[in-house]
Amino acid sequence: MAALAPWTSASWERSEVPEPFGAAERPAIGTTARVVVWPSSALEPAMATVDDELTLLDQEVSRFRPGSELARMATEAGGTKVVSERLAEAVSVALAAARWTGGRVDPTVGNVLVELGYDRDFSLLAQVARTPPARPKRTTGPGEAGWRSVTIDGRLLRAPEGTVIDLGATAKALAAERCAESISCNLPGRGGVLVSLGGDISVAGEPPAGGWPVMLADHHLLTLSAPGPIVRLTAGGLATSSVTVRRWRHAGLEVHHIVDPTTGRPTEGPWRTVSVAAATCAEANAAATAAIVAGGRAEAWLAATGLPGRLVTHGGQVRLLGGWPGTGDWPLPAPPPPRLAPWPGTGRGGDRD
Repeated sequence: MAALAPWTSASWERSEVPEPFGAAERPAIGTTARVVVWPSSALEPAMATVDDELTLLDQEVSRFRPGSELARMATEAGGTKVVSERLAEAVSVALAAARWTGGRVDPTVGNVLVELGYDRDFSLLAQVARTPPARPKRTTGPGEAGWRSVTIDGRLLRAPEGTVIDLGATAKALAAERCAESISCNLPGRGGVLVSLGGDISVAGEPPAGGWPVMLADHHLLTLSAPGPIVRLTAGGLATSSVTVRRWRHAGLEVHHIVDPTTGRPTEGPWRTVSVAAATCAEANAAATAAIVAGGRAEAWLAATGLPGRLVTHGGQVRLLGGWPGTGDWPLPAPPPPRLAPWPGTGRGGDRD
């Protein structure tokens, strides 16, 4: 396999935004990366920071790159492995999300996704004919180990043999946080930044007056570029989970990427999208995904968290929770303190329970 080529800022396209802001976006990791920063003089180093982070993300946690650290682990025997600090952090955050959501977000459903045909970059799925049985075996469920079978202690990762870890519900959001924090730390004096990786949004530093404007769509989040409801994010993270994107056909059936760990099948609840704001982007993404999986229990579960949320049914009905603004261009309320506490290795990750 050829070495993974580093991302380069040459693929970025700058966007027209008023001073003192600078903005750019580019295709990345099967979706779109976008960065908005002020002052505009910080845009070039901000793009380089995102490039570096996405290269590391691909090398560390991709299920689809044979040379990635996570992919190599999947081919090795079970037991204890010493992993990099960054992968340890990513797994720690995923396990904390699993515990907090009651297992609705489970990083061990990678086996199910592989059996459903999601074993390569999403852009390649339509090019492959799929003929396995229409209902693959369930690999997690009531009474089975699932995420509880995986532990992380510092850099020591333990997982049963054959476990395919999928960090799709948290790793991209964690990468957005890493980017925003790093860019913010290097801003010259005052300034702020918004980083969006496929709609997983993290902000850091000083927001513009009234907050960062984010335009929502029912299938994903778009920033500053499309019509739709606008909310303003002043701190933390914002994410949307959706069953209307990343859909493909497998064994004659249309399936999607959000799996219910109790059934081993793509979730079939009432929600087509759920948007959540939280103290961190990883927490927002975990909560949004958990609400999709929770189905009819989503409103009660999300209300209990106190997080601002927007749920949209398949029929287009909208439910607003936690002080999410109903109409107009208004700031989102400040979310509660983070549930995913620092991991000892890097000051991040972990769990407050």
